[in-house]
Amino acid sequence: MFDNIMVLVAAPVFNIQLLLDGLFIGATYALAAYGLALVWGVMNVKNLAQGDFVIMGGYIAWWLGNHGIHPLWGVPVAIVFMFGFGWVVYVTIIRRVIDKELFTSLLATFGLAIVLAQVLNLLFGPEVQTANAGFPILSLFDNAVTLAQIKIIALILCALLALAVVLFMKKSRMGQAIRATAQDARAARVMGIDTDKVYAFTFSLNAAICGAAGALISMIWVIQPFYGISHSIRSFVIVTAAGFGNLPGVIMAGLGLGVMENYGGFVLGAEFQQVVVVGLLLIVLVWRQFQQHKLRRAVI
Repeated sequence: MFDNIMVLVAAPVFNIQLLLDGLFIGATYALAAYGLALVWGVMNVKNLAQGDFVIMGGYIAWWLGNHGIHPLWGVPVAIVFMFGFGWVVYVTIIRRVIDKELFTSLLATFGLAIVLAQVLNLLFGPEVQTANAGFPILSLFDNAVTLAQIKIIALILCALLALAVVLFMKKSRMGQAIRATAQDARAARVMGIDTDKVYAFTFSLNAAICGAAGALISMIWVIQPFYGISHSIRSFVIVTAAGFGNLPGVIMAGLGLGVMENYGGFVLGAEFQQVVVVGLLLIVLVWRQFQQHKLRRAVI
């Protein structure tokens, strides 16, 4: 560990590589986390299958690439397919547990995550895969830093998708209905809003966002059927740290998580990279609990 720290000190250019890689992958984390924030904030459902939706989107892009279609087309295809898949999941599973206690929805989505991971494993095998986008790799600082063009494209697409979701939530009638339902579902029903349709659309929109994020991840990183749980944990870390309805906070937390995870993997070793994510989740939870306790004491 200390040797790796000394490398970063002796060769500051390595910091640039780690920072850039962390920011690029962190943008996809933020995109997936925003979908979780929607479901959590509107429906009060903690979707433990969030990461598996991401991996499904990744395999869509990878499968298209293996069949002669550029994996970038996997982004719109994943959005459409995962939206429909999310609607089916809502009708068959989520609708039945949305009014139940928290443990019921957690158990249902955890079971869904296990099933999805096993299905992906049976369909595509347990090997780690990546979708080859075929874009060139740029070299900076006398070849000390490499920058794949697909990572820049993925960052731009993440920004455009996030902007599209924000505009949809603010300008469209369904977006306004989603925000009204999130504030007070009972009052929304009194005003004539079909909250069941809103819930179905919200969950489907989350699945579509995850599909797009997964398609981009497959081109700039790696996918594997059982990597879903790690992506779910990342989304929970980001949403817990940023809070609901706080898109700038989600973006900053996502980028920060990507950078810290990248640095942690370099300093501690790749085998401890996931430990950094779980450790950050524990720190965020403890900090949130401390803030709530402090607020209660101030009120009393």
